[in-house]
Amino acid sequence: MPEHASAGQQGAPTKEVGAFLRRRREQIAQRWADEPLFRSVFTVSRDEAVEAGKVVVDALAQVAEEGPVQDPDAAGFTVVREQLTRMGAARSRAGFTTAQVSNDVDALRPPALNLLIADLSDASADEVRECVTALTVLLGTLRLVVLDTALSEGHALIERQQVQLLEVATPVIKLWDGIVAVPLIGTLDSARSQVVMETLLEAVVDQHARFAILDITGVPTVDSLVAQHLMKTVAAARLMGAECVVSGIRPAIAQTIVHLGLDLGTVVTRASLADALAYALHQLGANIVSAAPGGAGPR
Repeated sequence: MPEHASAGQQGAPTKEVGAFLRRRREQIAQRWADEPLFRSVFTVSRDEAVEAGKVVVDALAQVAEEGPVQDPDAAGFTVVREQLTRMGAARSRAGFTTAQVSNDVDALRPPALNLLIADLSDASADEVRECVTALTVLLGTLRLVVLDTALSEGHALIERQQVQLLEVATPVIKLWDGIVAVPLIGTLDSARSQVVMETLLEAVVDQHARFAILDITGVPTVDSLVAQHLMKTVAAARLMGAECVVSGIRPAIAQTIVHLGLDLGTVVTRASLADALAYALHQLGANIVSAAPGGAGPR
């Protein structure tokens, strides 16, 4: 009896495909190792690409044996999702579009189909057609899994980059011993306001700051939610032992705060960052003396 036997004898075409994948695991993995989807991740050692290919083939064989082959949530794919995520994410980071990543996965199909057809050289035309269809559907499901994991990784990467951008856009500056400042520029939303609070409080602890200045000169507008976040930041800084000074309140923002009915009676405010720094220095006992006119100050 031929090695592949017949689909009728062994069961459904998917079972035959599963047996084929187990049987030709090494050959398929060797061919896949040279495809872009694997080469983009395993750039140092081809042997690693081959081993990764074997893991994917085993997963496909499990799905074919347990079915259904069109289910992206099949247990077999769970084992290789991390591997597939790495491969899809690597192609995405290289600048490839979703369509190009899809084409890379589709390129895995011809090598496997050629081996399957060669294996079924003695089989009937109907059997070949059924097995080829089953393998094609299985590899199509693999493509869906790769795209799903790549998109999920892409979304996670975007979220991480957004957090990093918020942190970069919210620098904490040490102005003097015991004095830190956060100069805010641009639109404030709830997410950025939360980052402002966390960043400022961390700086208060790290710098042992007694004064924290929130300068909002570069903030065009403030809504009620953001204003409440700023008030919470002031209160949190006070609990950490630091006095928070808000500077650079523009006329439009002042009107908004009044219209919202927010009470800033307990918050120290100053017109500019320079005024806020002068206030903090004075509270620390440091006097600012202007240089004598007509000559340089003491060296």
